[in-house]
Amino acid sequence: MKRTSLFVIALALSLFAFASCGTTKSAAFAKMYEEDPLVMLIMPPINNSTNVDAKDYFYTTLNVPLAESGYYVLPPAATLSFLQRNSAYDSEQFIDGDLKKFGTLFGADVAIFTVIKKWEKSVIGSKVKIQVEYIFKSTKTNEILFDRDATISCDTSVNVGGGLVGLLASAALSAVNTAATEYVTVAVKCNNNALSDVPAGKYHPRHGLDNADSAMYKEVNLSVK
Repeated sequence: MKRTSLFVIALALSLFAFASCGTTKSAAFAKMYEEDPLVMLIMPPINNSTNVDAKDYFYTTLNVPLAESGYYVLPPAATLSFLQRNSAYDSEQFIDGDLKKFGTLFGADVAIFTVIKKWEKSVIGSKVKIQVEYIFKSTKTNEILFDRDATISCDTSVNVGGGLVGLLASAALSAVNTAATEYVTVAVKCNNNALSDVPAGKYHPRHGLDNADSAMYKEVNLSVK
């Protein structure tokens, strides 16, 4: 009886450990590996949050983690200017449409859409909670190659120490820190963490060698400092 109980406990712990590790890149990004894209086009984010500036924060910070992963990301400033001149700033009108025109115009393999669902600041001003969906769509087939719904809590608190006085000062500084352009840093952390497991692109030394590496699931909850 004891052996059976121990076996059940061990099995449960093993399953928990496996689940907490996530999955593999080959499973999470199967279609990305199959198509093996190189050129990424970042579409203007779709902002469904109450923060009117969230769209700009995300657009200007999404290219870095993708470029560092080995992809050629079309220059955001030039791309945005072109899209604005051609009345294509609202991605809502393209996300479910034919993307082949973007492949032809920009030479892009993938159009990346982001849907910002939530951007909330805590009452005391030291935490920002963001929920965003990342959608990678092929410009060749219009197929979704990868999508992820990420909820990220970012701690922007400033700790100055010193007992009660220090605690009050920390709260005040945290409120100022979060209210200022620190939002750009928050967007950077959000994108860097949510896309930290993207497969290595063709300009990365591990391209084609990382399919067995660990990856996060389609829906993730992350806390960053």
